[in-house]
Amino acid sequence: MDRNSNTYTFIFSISMVIVVAVVLSFLATSLKPKQSKNVRQEKMQNILNTFVGDSIEVDGKKVELTRELASEKFDEFIKNQYALNYKGETVESVNAFNINLATEIKKPVEEQIFPLYEAEFNGQTFFVIPLRGSGLWDAIWGYVALKDDLNTIEGIIFDHKGETAGLGAEITTDWFQERFKDEKIYDGNNIVGVEVTKGYSGGNDKTDHQVNAISGATMTGNGVTNMMKERLAKYKPFFEKLKNSKLAIQ
Repeated sequence: MDRNSNTYTFIFSISMVIVVAVVLSFLATSLKPKQSKNVRQEKMQNILNTFVGDSIEVDGKKVELTRELASEKFDEFIKNQYALNYKGETVESVNAFNINLATEIKKPVEEQIFPLYEAEFNGQTFFVIPLRGSGLWDAIWGYVALKDDLNTIEGIIFDHKGETAGLGAEITTDWFQERFKDEKIYDGNNIVGVEVTKGYSGGNDKTDHQVNAISGATMTGNGVTNMMKERLAKYKPFFEKLKNSKLAIQ
């Protein structure tokens, strides 16, 4: 075939597209198990990070809580996983860890399932709640660990898909997330979460349900505020049942 002809160019182009498509398809298929493993381990790392921190003692030495180590320690620290409906009832047919929150929040509240993790670490009990909401440009999410009183925040981590570097993306930094430690999520009998407040002047007050915002990231901060209030409030029915059961035991 004449290599200078239009027919040759057309056939050659089609052939290259097919070859590249086959190679990409093969790579995507072959790498999928590894990608799924990484996503699973990262989720475990994030959940443990809220109450363990970014390092942990192993054989008498402080070591980084890597994804691999988190996957080894996950079942040791997470004692119960709950899949809850809007009434605070356990849905036994659903595996809490496999719940896709991005999918759940698109459903009517009555159809949503809320995952919850109960952990024990250093003699204390924590309850870890997944969060998901909207930032300035795209989705934001995170995990918050509550102490045994179901009111006080032990630790929190945030992540995002597309917030602005140096501004909204700062929600992932330790200095911002540490502002939430020991904040209260209940105001009286209502769960209000924690408000990210521009120009906050409350200092280190842990009872006013507010933390200082990130300069230049008002919309992302509002997203964090809304996400916490909206998601945490869904757990009130379960929390009330848990508190009542503890009182009954006493």
